[in-house]
Amino acid sequence: MSLAATHAILTTPLNRQSVEGELTHIADWWVKHSVDHVNGGFYGEIDFVAQPLSDANKGVILNSRILWFFSEMALKDDSAQYKTLAIRAFEYLLAHFDDKEHGGAYWEVAFDGRLLQGKKQTYAQCFCIYALCSYFRLTADPLALEKAVSYFNLVEQNARDVKCGGYIEACSEDWSSISDYRLSDKDLNFPKSMNTHLHVLEAYSALYQVHKTAQTEEALRHIIDVFQFHIICHKSAHLKLFFDMQWRDQSQTYSFGHDIEASWLLWESACVLGDKRVMGKLKPIIIDLARACLDEAIGDAGQVCDEFIFSSRKRVSTSYWWVQAEALVGFMNAFALTKDEKYKAACQPIWAFIQQYHIDSVHGEWHWLASQDQDTDSRIYKAGFWKAPYHNGRAMMELQRLLGQS
Repeated sequence: MSLAATHAILTTPLNRQSVEGELTHIADWWVKHSVDHVNGGFYGEIDFVAQPLSDANKGVILNSRILWFFSEMALKDDSAQYKTLAIRAFEYLLAHFDDKEHGGAYWEVAFDGRLLQGKKQTYAQCFCIYALCSYFRLTADPLALEKAVSYFNLVEQNARDVKCGGYIEACSEDWSSISDYRLSDKDLNFPKSMNTHLHVLEAYSALYQVHKTAQTEEALRHIIDVFQFHIICHKSAHLKLFFDMQWRDQSQTYSFGHDIEASWLLWESACVLGDKRVMGKLKPIIIDLARACLDEAIGDAGQVCDEFIFSSRKRVSTSYWWVQAEALVGFMNAFALTKDEKYKAACQPIWAFIQQYHIDSVHGEWHWLASQDQDTDSRIYKAGFWKAPYHNGRAMMELQRLLGQS
């Protein structure tokens, strides 16, 4: 199917009204389905047809992303319901994921809140910082800021590589060294990754907004520099994905979704920092990332493809929900920076693809995989360890802002 054909069957154009409507649908689904009234907090998993798995383990990534989402929704809409759910997520995070002995956030608890895995993934600490900053903006609760700063200090003290720069992937429960750095079974076991650094960037931008100190400014400048000097391949306009301690590239693929997500998160960080020199250096890099994604990643149905594999020299056309969500924001951000209509035009077929293949009009929320890519024998959950109202919910919020500027 050509891009033109995909665009031709678009029934709801991409505009502020359509993204506002979809944001409401996303929020309504999580309000209705996610709350665990028996064991507290939120269900650890909700299946393909929106049925909760009451005995599913609960991960800190899901819980922190829920905290972030409902905090941002309450800030946006001044909703008592959203604020109540943000408070619920905050209280559960502190009661069950916060390590009272060693500090930081545990990785995983059982359905009833019992600790299962206490390792300290830098990625997880940063999602907690990100969420706690939003919650602090909503409530002005000093405990939220105290915890965010505490997690930040622990990451700086234990995960920052003072010799070569950047951050290691993980530490053990007591913050000692660990041999298995992997965020998930799909990752390579190397001490540094693009993905973790991307969410350090995201978290440190959020923290600097609410807690401007010399230390938080230095850390934000440092992580921006890490991207410029180590993670971005300026020749190809892609991100390198995995590294050893000395930043030697160990990558086996390009990740188109991370490329386009990083493009707008880097710009957001530069704007938060407010340094025009940094903004001037980053702007052409950001545009290059968006341009390469547009030139290389668009699939036959208008979707942004998943990755490019070096060994086979093949592009994987599989569509993941989060990639499409981040692509909408990244391309609209590129349009805002350049006024080049090609970036804005790319969003319409992506939005059409999302409506046709990702949004579940029967059971709600977005499919993990586009319906055309699904295995009907093993359909993936709608909510779980790695799926929250974060990518799609945030995209709808960001698009409201960006479409208002266009």
